[in-house]
Amino acid sequence: MCIFKSAKMNLKFIVMEKHINVVAALQIGLSIFNLILAFVIFTVLKLVGGFVDEPDANTILSLIADILAIVFIVISIPGILAGIGLYKRKEWARILTLILSIIEIFSFPIGTAIGIYSIWALIQPETINAFNPGSVN
Repeated sequence: MCIFKSAKMNLKFIVMEKHINVVAALQIGLSIFNLILAFVIFTVLKLVGGFVDEPDANTILSLIADILAIVFIVISIPGILAGIGLYKRKEWARILTLILSIIEIFSFPIGTAIGIYSIWALIQPETINAFNPGSVN
C-alpha cells in the first residue's frame, strides 16, 4: 500500500514540475509581449507626433510615448526575471510570480487566465516542495 502512495506522490510531483515550467514560459512570454507592445506604442506615437504640425501636440505625444514605454519596460522586467527564476526553482521567483499573478488578474482576458493558472499551480503542496526540497508537507 505504501508503494502505491509513494508512486502517486511522485506522479503528482512530476505533473507539477510541468506546470511550473508552463507558468515560467507564460510569465516570460507575457513579459516579452508587453515589451513588443511598448515598442509598438512608442513607435506609433513618435510617428504620429512627427506628422503633427502643432509643436505642443508633438511634445505631448513624445512625452506620452516615452512614459508609456518606460512603464511597460519596468512592468516587463520582473516577469522575465520571475520566469527565469521559476525554471531554476528559486523560491523568490515563486513568490514574485504569485505577486505578479495577482496583478495580472486585472488584465482581462489573457492576463486573468494566466494569473489564475499561475496562482493555482504555484500554491499546490507539490509545487512548494519543488522549491523547498528539504521541507516536508
